[in-house]
Amino acid sequence: MPINSFDNYPMSWKPSIDRTIKPIYKAIARQLQQDIRSGVLLPGTKLPPQRELADYLDLNLSTISKAFKMCELKGLLSAAVGSGTFVSYDALSNAYLLEDTKPKHLIEMGATLPDQASYEPLMHQLRSMVQESDYERWFGYGRAGESVWQKDAAVKLIRKGGYETTADRILFTNGGQNAIAATLASLCKPGDRIAVDHHTYPGLKTAAAMLSVQTVPIQSEHYTMSPTALEYVCKTENIKGVYVIPDYHNPTACSMPLEHRRAIAAIAKKYNAFIIEDASYHLLDENPIPALASFAPEQVIYIASLSKSIAPGLRLAYAAVPGRFKDPIAKALYNLNISVSPLLAELAARLIVSNQFEDLIKKHREQNRLRNNAFNRLLADYRSLGADTGIFRWLLLPGTITGAEFESLAAQQGVQVYAAERFVVGNSTPERAIRISVSAPSTIEELEQGLMILRRLLIDHT
Repeated sequence: MPINSFDNYPMSWKPSIDRTIKPIYKAIARQLQQDIRSGVLLPGTKLPPQRELADYLDLNLSTISKAFKMCELKGLLSAAVGSGTFVSYDALSNAYLLEDTKPKHLIEMGATLPDQASYEPLMHQLRSMVQESDYERWFGYGRAGESVWQKDAAVKLIRKGGYETTADRILFTNGGQNAIAATLASLCKPGDRIAVDHHTYPGLKTAAAMLSVQTVPIQSEHYTMSPTALEYVCKTENIKGVYVIPDYHNPTACSMPLEHRRAIAAIAKKYNAFIIEDASYHLLDENPIPALASFAPEQVIYIASLSKSIAPGLRLAYAAVPGRFKDPIAKALYNLNISVSPLLAELAARLIVSNQFEDLIKKHREQNRLRNNAFNRLLADYRSLGADTGIFRWLLLPGTITGAEFESLAAQQGVQVYAAERFVVGNSTPERAIRISVSAPSTIEELEQGLMILRRLLIDHT
């Protein structure tokens, strides 16, 4: 029993610790995690000061500090100097957004899946490849020396998104998530801090949590990262890197202005921080703004993924990597997956070099416009963000309902959407908003059905 009496003392958390479990700080961390997961401690709850908790449990302050640090590295807690330690708002969010199976009896409007316009052309290209006399080479290991022309294809695709690079900088990865994980694994140590938007791509959060890299949320200006806020954090919090989605940001569907790109590039140079520029959606815009990498090519790892712009099963991304980062990231990629599929690498390169990919992207944009027109028509009375060539929208909710509450209500009515709580970072307050994928339903008719259900819910909560 603790020596000090806290029976009538107000504390937000009074854990009961099994002292037979050693080391004791792990027992505290385990209990803290369990209480967060079970809802005993809600997101945003301020925990007792560490010294106070140490007195309550009759333990050394260092033991409590180790337990809190362990949970902070897992993304469960957020510490703010002068304010205390809080349960992270994203501690309970489902960071792995794509379920093991397609949701049954739900209109899927959560996952960011492009439409199926590219499937048939991809099938024809694959059929042609496997009928060639040396087809067996598609099923062996890919070797870097055999992919020179494929790197030229990568340069061509990246140029289309607003960035001029060279083939000697290109690394192949098994999708954008693979590139993000390899970059963090090779350039960061446990405890390092990277700056991110306060709503960001969940795959970045899961990769950072796995590697015990801390994510530091940066305030926004007009829904994109504020250069002023970023510089302040770089000055005060020893930031190692920055993660941004400048084009069609996930989840807010906004694009970063040119002047912000220049400013963030200059800040990265000034503080010698690397930048991961996630260009998953760089081909959605017919007139792309120059990539952030254009202004700091020696600081930026530029990742061009094909799964959102062509087809989700095309698990391939091209990373344009500065020379000083290329070797460590290449080694991390080898340790994670040895090599990318030669079949997918060849398929993607042929699509690009033949210019067929431009036709596929054009078809996607046309389909996206039709679907966004339906969204604009049916939800015209509500504020939303996003362009008509995009595959998802960010809908701001009326009244006082939260994103998590609306997501639950929508699921009860047969529609899957994703709440802002799934994307929020650390102790940032989630916006009352939801992300709606207009491209995920298999037909426009199914999309319209889902939008009408959402409209009825919105009317009920206006």
